[in-house]
Amino acid sequence: MATAIRTTDYTRDRPRGPAAALIPATADPAPLGLAAFATTTLMLSAVNADWIAKGVEPAVLAMALFFGGAVQVLAGMWEFRRANTFAAVAFSSYGAFWLSFWALNQFYVAKIPAANLSDAVGLFLLVWAIFTTYMALASLRVSLAVFFVFVALAVTYWLLMAGNFNDSTSLLKAGGWAGVITAALAFYASFAGVLNDTWKRTVLPVVPLAPAPAPAGEPMESREEAAVR
Repeated sequence: MATAIRTTDYTRDRPRGPAAALIPATADPAPLGLAAFATTTLMLSAVNADWIAKGVEPAVLAMALFFGGAVQVLAGMWEFRRANTFAAVAFSSYGAFWLSFWALNQFYVAKIPAANLSDAVGLFLLVWAIFTTYMALASLRVSLAVFFVFVALAVTYWLLMAGNFNDSTSLLKAGGWAGVITAALAFYASFAGVLNDTWKRTVLPVVPLAPAPAPAGEPMESREEAAVR
C-alpha cells in the first residue's frame, strides 16, 4: 500500500524477537503532518492572494502556533521514531517555520524599523526558499505527490521572497496563489495517506518514487546498492 511520504525502509535494522516488543508500533504520522501544513498554508495564502482581508491574520497565527507549528513538529518527531529521515526533517522544519512565523509576528515585527521590515521578511523567506528547493530535489525519491507539493512550495517561497525584497504587490499576490496550489496538493497527499491506510488498498495514488524493497534473503550489500541507484 502506498503512503504519502516514504523513503528507504530501515525496519530491517530494528530488533527482532523479544527485543522487538520494546519498540511499539507507530501509526504513520505523515497524513497528520501534511494536514497541519496544508490548513495553515491555505489560510495564510488566502490572505496573501487578497481573497480575504488582512485583518483575519490573528486567526492564521493561532493556527500557525498549534496545528501548523506544534502538531507538525510532533509529526516530525514521530517520523524520527520511524527512521524516516526525509519526513522527519520536513515536518520538524516546517513546524518550526510556523512557530517562528508566529513568534515573528507576535514579538519581533514591532522591533524592526518600518524601512527594513520588507527586507527582514524577505530574508526570513529566502532561507526557507533555499531549504525547500533542496528538499524538493530529495523528494524525487519519495513520491510524485510529495514532489509536486515541494515544487509548488518552493515557487511560493521564491515569489514571496522576491515580492518582499522588491515591495511588489503583484509578486506577493502571485505567491499567495502559488501557496493555495501548494495547500491543495498537500491536502491531496494527506487525504491519500489517510484513505489508503484506512481502506488497506490504494484508492488515491501518490506514485511512489523510492526503489522497490529488496526480496527477503537478498544480501545487505545488494539492498543498499539498490537504494542509491
